[in-house]
Amino acid sequence: MLVSTRSRYGLKIMYELAVRYGGDPVFLKDIARAHRISAKYLSKLVIPLRGARLITSFRGAHGGYALTRDPGTISLLEIVQALEGEIATTRQPRKRADAEGGSIHPADGVWTGLERTINEALGKVSLESLVNQAREIVLNYQI
Repeated sequence: MLVSTRSRYGLKIMYELAVRYGGDPVFLKDIARAHRISAKYLSKLVIPLRGARLITSFRGAHGGYALTRDPGTISLLEIVQALEGEIATTRQPRKRADAEGGSIHPADGVWTGLERTINEALGKVSLESLVNQAREIVLNYQI
């Protein structure tokens, strides 16, 4: 299973906005430069993030992007769902046993359990926790 560049780069946007939460809005070109990612590609990612009301934009000389709420209240699950949609381990929706001709396969429980585990894991991690982890790494490196 691979995590798409949409989610990886979208998380980089959100992380940078979390680091600067409470300060001035951040330009996408600055995030792009810091992570060596195309600003044009990042501009496509902010659309669903704005649609999910995770970020907001400001126009003008002091414009840019900012989080709409505290980083401690935004989970990685929200970010991935905004960029990818619901997490699914299969491309086809699973049929219920009582549906027309549907039957349950023993592996269906594995896929359902995997989806639940991924959702729970991503739901437990907030942007704030990522920022705190990064600060600890820097602090431990400096000591």
